[in-house]
Amino acid sequence: MKADRKYIYTMLKTARGQIEGIIKMVDEDRYCMDISNQLLATQSILKAVNIKIIEAHVRSCVKEALEEGNTDEKMEEILSLFTNMSK
Repeated sequence: MKADRKYIYTMLKTARGQIEGIIKMVDEDRYCMDISNQLLATQSILKAVNIKIIEAHVRSCVKEALEEGNTDEKMEEILSLFTNMSK
């Protein structure tokens, strides 16, 4: 992985902490909208991390494939990723 590992680890640990907090909120039967807002915040973190990883992939792996003239596999990976992201 070519993405900034420190950033990725920090953000994933933050998301993990939020998920643990959400589980506690559910256990405590907290207000639904408060739980939903925390879920949205966690999704936002995960989306940002995913974007950083995809950016690093394009800037390194895809760039390398372009330079080598080996683009078909990388194009299929990216197209598949976009398909999965839209689900």
